[in-house]
Amino acid sequence: MYRSLRIGVVIPALNEEGAIGKVVSRLLALTNDEGRIVDQLVVCDNGSTDATATRAADAGADVVTQLEPGYGITCQTAVAALTDVDVVLFVDGDDSCLPDEAVHLLNGIIAGNALAIGSRTLGNMHSGALTMPQRAGNLLAAWLIHWLWHHKVTDLGPFRAIRFDAYQQLQMQDRRFGWTVEMQVKCIQHRLPISEHPVTSTRRIGKSKISGTLRGTLGAAHGILGMIARLYFSTPS
Repeated sequence: MYRSLRIGVVIPALNEEGAIGKVVSRLLALTNDEGRIVDQLVVCDNGSTDATATRAADAGADVVTQLEPGYGITCQTAVAALTDVDVVLFVDGDDSCLPDEAVHLLNGIIAGNALAIGSRTLGNMHSGALTMPQRAGNLLAAWLIHWLWHHKVTDLGPFRAIRFDAYQQLQMQDRRFGWTVEMQVKCIQHRLPISEHPVTSTRRIGKSKISGTLRGTLGAAHGILGMIARLYFSTPS
């Protein structure tokens, strides 16, 4: 619990056996004067062929499985497994962020924002944390959002917190790579307040399933840009 809000953590994971146990343990170790900050932590295993699920469970996570490939559907499945939470914190399972910085995002929610984004662009980005295609894609997507909706965005980072009631209001649909940008743009369209907070981005453990391959990089670019186009042309801005 954090400032009387119940906190649920969602971690989508695919073949992250080298990092997932560490990520789960560090998140569950977060405390404040109310006790443990994280009330429930769900790892959704997206069809891993390694020991990801076992290591997540051993570290204290509730583990669910989603065999349909896709970042978005994996996040949706994990959120559906949460019970009685006020805020959902999304964290990747590759040890690329610092769990201690989650409090910055939670403070953004406490301050009255519906969505708090961890911005790698505003924060400390370690060497190798993001590939050049990732940086370029982030820059292009942020520019498009600013141009189309007149809302300044610096990052589409996956490290983020959202009020659960706001999440329900958005009726998230994307099942693959457009998930993060869908959430941000829909918050803009619904006039829900958004904040950005500098976070540290470290080099991930293991190879990225998205930016680590040409197919993954192109798929992510198509998903993100396609989602921006669909939201702009299908919903009043």
